[in-house]
Amino acid sequence: MTALYDVAAIGNAIVDVIAQCDDAFLDAQGLVKGSMALIDTTRAASLYDAMAAGIEASGGSAANTLAGVASFGGKAAFIGKVADDQLGRVFTHDMRAIGGVFTTPPLAEGPATAQCLINVTPDAQRTMSTYLGACVELTAADVDQAIIEGAQYAYLEGYLFDPLEARRAFAKAAALSHGAGRKIAITLSDSFVVDRHREALLGFVETQCDVVFANASEICALFQTDDFDAAVKELAKRVEIAAVTRSEKGSVVASGEHFHEISAFPVEKVVDTTGAGDQYAAGFLYGLSQGRSLADCGKLGSLAAAEVIAHYGPRPQVKLRDLAAQNGL
Repeated sequence: MTALYDVAAIGNAIVDVIAQCDDAFLDAQGLVKGSMALIDTTRAASLYDAMAAGIEASGGSAANTLAGVASFGGKAAFIGKVADDQLGRVFTHDMRAIGGVFTTPPLAEGPATAQCLINVTPDAQRTMSTYLGACVELTAADVDQAIIEGAQYAYLEGYLFDPLEARRAFAKAAALSHGAGRKIAITLSDSFVVDRHREALLGFVETQCDVVFANASEICALFQTDDFDAAVKELAKRVEIAAVTRSEKGSVVASGEHFHEISAFPVEKVVDTTGAGDQYAAGFLYGLSQGRSLADCGKLGSLAAAEVIAHYGPRPQVKLRDLAAQNGL
């Protein structure tokens, strides 16, 4: 059956606020460098007031990945919850402006649209403080059957493994996708998410997921080991494809007994690592949807990650389709 979409994603609909800071600011605010912490509306207001002037842009991990898929020329759809407020309208506009389909009904009353306050230090590390707001109101009822069944790959954002209702949405999406002969991909998102839900997350990965994205710290947390190679082998036993990033060392793509080491694309200057993993997943998923080899998928992922870390913001600023062509991909 012909797919309506290359990738459909379920994730947190968030508007990012990105500002520069130094390590002293992180210490003063009690922030753990390089981490993602959940905050309430009061903390969000106080931290926002303390931050330097920054830029605002629609974000959310899976939504950023879809922006990359669309930039490659792929067909994308997003499922996520915003409120019926100004930031919600901004997010909706931005998703549709990149060519993505976004039809999830907004929350009429209750918490506001989510925001992620991102402080970037001179070494390009990003420290994220996230007010989830309307995101946690996503339920299985928001999972559009036609969208999931019509997508080659349904991509699930690991951050949403926290709310129980969203976990039910994942289960529904997996059932619909596999019932239609499609594939389920998931990103582990954060080692803290893995630590909170290791047993349940591993069970979901083993039984419902075909493709798993992770970074080195996340996969080591999943299998409670410091041995990266051993962790990759363990994941490869459980899923069809494992794609694991490791910053400047590139990535490892594993499928069965086959392992591919993918080099990182050179970057003149790393400005902001926000969105690197999201864009790697974008390139990889786009490659899979086009029937490319796993090695090529990894290279497309590395290319997209290299583009996004060379500037502020989590989404590509050039057409990734053109960039891929320029690099023989």
